[in-house]
Amino acid sequence: MAFVSEQVLDCCSFARPSRSMRAMRLAAAAAIATLSLVACKKPAPEAQKPAVDVTAVTVAAQSTSVDFDFTAQTQSSREVEIRARVDGFLEKRMYTEGALVSANQVMFIMDKRPFEAALQTTKGSLAQQQARLLVTQQNLARVKPLAAMNALSKKDLDDAIGNEKSAEAAVIAAKGEVQTAELNLSYTTIRSPLKGLSSFARVQEGSYVTPTQGGLLTYVYQLDPMWVNFSISENELLTYREQIKKGELRFPPDNKFDVTVIQADGSIFPQTGHIDFTNPAFSTETGTFLVRAVFANPQGTLRPGQFVKARVSGAVRPNAILVPQRAVLQGAKSHFVWVLDEQSKPHQRVVEVGEWHGDDWFITSGLKTGERVIVDGAIRVGADTQVRVVAAPAAPAAGGTPASGAQEASLGEAKKAGGGAEK
Repeated sequence: MAFVSEQVLDCCSFARPSRSMRAMRLAAAAAIATLSLVACKKPAPEAQKPAVDVTAVTVAAQSTSVDFDFTAQTQSSREVEIRARVDGFLEKRMYTEGALVSANQVMFIMDKRPFEAALQTTKGSLAQQQARLLVTQQNLARVKPLAAMNALSKKDLDDAIGNEKSAEAAVIAAKGEVQTAELNLSYTTIRSPLKGLSSFARVQEGSYVTPTQGGLLTYVYQLDPMWVNFSISENELLTYREQIKKGELRFPPDNKFDVTVIQADGSIFPQTGHIDFTNPAFSTETGTFLVRAVFANPQGTLRPGQFVKARVSGAVRPNAILVPQRAVLQGAKSHFVWVLDEQSKPHQRVVEVGEWHGDDWFITSGLKTGERVIVDGAIRVGADTQVRVVAAPAAPAAGGTPASGAQEASLGEAKKAGGGAEK
């Protein structure tokens, strides 16, 4: 401080400073000296950050069954329109709307009287024609002997034969009219052709119905078996074909998939179905083609028109790599994981992901067998982060999701790595 003060005084020796000027010079010298002392001090070393506890899995390739989930809708395997087949007034509804009906159960009754009268008329016509036939037959029986003795002309014989044939035809026609009248009368009692669930009545009692207009009375839906329809897009189909060609996917023999229905509340329908129909043509409107599975539905649990999830099982991914979903992080442009080297230092690795498999994710590229991937704690890891690999917590004994093969294989590895990782 004295050295600084002398320099300042020497520079200003050409004038006699005032008392206030000397005080200012002394303050400036003191400030400069203080700054010099501060500048000479070395910064204190930063405290080392503690290691982050993480769990890890060892990548293992294995053949893994894979399921495909599709949004689906149920459909009755037989959906029957109950229609009026003759003109007339609807007299009575005989079923409870929305209830199950049995095969041949009466559902509606129409006014029978006009049809009963028509039947009587046709029966009367039939009796007339039968009487006429009897007369012509008797006449022919008399004419034939006379014609044989040339007592009558050939024309008389031909006329008698023609009259008898005409009467026979008239009787046949009259019988047909009787059968038609009986059939129309039977149509006034409208029955269900199958066992199923009934819909509401579209026409009320007392209404006039015809087969063409207003003839639809209700529907009956067969519940057992039940169809479940879903669609596969063209892109999905092409992807499956390409994966099969590369050996990344294998379908069951003869494409005999098992299908499971997951209902809206997450419950699984107890019956397992199978695919019984695939539409050979794509829809030009949606770019998809229809696939249909059939399910036994003895209790009528599934109803027509329900939206469900169809899970198709039976395919296998050979040598598949799975990692837990929580190990995969989303970057700005891609997914990535943290891979541990031999010194347990984390390195970011970009990966390509496939579909989910339970709590795991299929990795289609970016990982190799034997590599270790951080699972729990990955969100807190950076490029320069020191980590300590610890054992993963034990899975719950019951009710939890089963561990994947990669998780099971890496449990011992994680325990071993916990003692040798950097701290």
